[in-house]
Amino acid sequence: MKTLDLVGTAIGSTFRSKTRTVLTILAIFIGAFTLTITNGLGTGINDYIDDTVATFGASDVLSVTKTAETAATSGPQVYDPDSVSSTDSRLTGASSTVITQDDLDTLAAIDGVQKVEPVRSVSVDYIQFGSGTKYTISAGSLVAGQTVTLAAGAVPDDASSELELALPNEYVEPLGFADADEAVGQTVTLAVSDATGAQHAVTATVTGVSEDTFSLGGSTSSMLPNTALTDAMYEITQTGLQADQQNRYAQARVWFDPAATDAEVSALQDRLTDAGFTSTTVAQQLGTFKTVIDGIVLVLNAFAIIALLAASFGIINTLYMSVQERTREIGLMKAMGMGSGRVFGLFSLEATFIGFLGSAIGVVIGMLAGTVISTVLSRTVLSDLSGLNLIAFDTTSIVSVILLVMVIAFLAGTLPALRAARKDPVEALRYE
Repeated sequence: MKTLDLVGTAIGSTFRSKTRTVLTILAIFIGAFTLTITNGLGTGINDYIDDTVATFGASDVLSVTKTAETAATSGPQVYDPDSVSSTDSRLTGASSTVITQDDLDTLAAIDGVQKVEPVRSVSVDYIQFGSGTKYTISAGSLVAGQTVTLAAGAVPDDASSELELALPNEYVEPLGFADADEAVGQTVTLAVSDATGAQHAVTATVTGVSEDTFSLGGSTSSMLPNTALTDAMYEITQTGLQADQQNRYAQARVWFDPAATDAEVSALQDRLTDAGFTSTTVAQQLGTFKTVIDGIVLVLNAFAIIALLAASFGIINTLYMSVQERTREIGLMKAMGMGSGRVFGLFSLEATFIGFLGSAIGVVIGMLAGTVISTVLSRTVLSDLSGLNLIAFDTTSIVSVILLVMVIAFLAGTLPALRAARKDPVEALRYE
């Protein structure tokens, strides 16, 4: 019997007992469906985390704080007048002290550091358009390479000397604008207090309106000033401070070679640690999320594998019954010259084909269900997570699921196939 004839015979024999075969395929379908959904869940969330990393900023930037001398001790801490709390939500919990100009010079001199910039944190009292209502607002910042989703306009130009900002979308109507497009190009007033409590008015142009979104890095409902506006507001906050209290920063940003390997970045971080600084990359800041998600997906996949193993017993049972029912047929095939290897191949192909049907159906329905679920959730409970496609699929994982199920089916069919291959043709022909 030629190979193509063998395949055709195996496929044709699969549904001799339709009910038994359908039930076996259904069991395989459940496992394949679960694997498809769980893999899609892992792919979707990890893709979102990767996109979030990209929006956080360039991959060649380290967020750096100065490690507090009492950071390693437990219990009540001795008061340190230089202690500061980080304004970066990604570094919450870090114990640090202020970074001074001397510290910036120290950072710049460390091998592997290409550029150092302090993070100038400013507090805005209120924002106002014309003579309208005054609203409190916070000021964020953009790292080089960071992106933001805009509803209208453009991101403020850091290279410009003009005072510019991107306004959060939720402020458009309260400030008196009809829509985001109308807000672009308008001038707003910001009130900033100096160290003595006196308020100063700063006018800035709205170059863009950012979408109201929420991400793993926190809310983006802060105005985003360009460098010129940040510097102008920061200078106001320094007014009235004693000389030794000026230009003190909670953190700094360090740029390194974009082509640096993970080992080189790790070595740079070790040098920063030795110099008394704590540093973290964007990927490290979100790495914990990926670890947790991968762990959850692994557990869910384990349940799917258990379902497939249970289904494999169904394959064994189906083929054992098939071998029993076709004993005389096997004897006839052997008597006509069909070798044991071909008989083994025939029943192994049947098992593999059953696995293929179950996995293919499970994958197709899993993809359809996952797409529908992801679409519904993205428009409802997950609407604040802009860009999140909760359940996503890639070709590699889908093909892997089908191949995995087919391999399990083939292995499950090995015992019945061996039994069929070892049957004595004379005894098989006498079987009633």
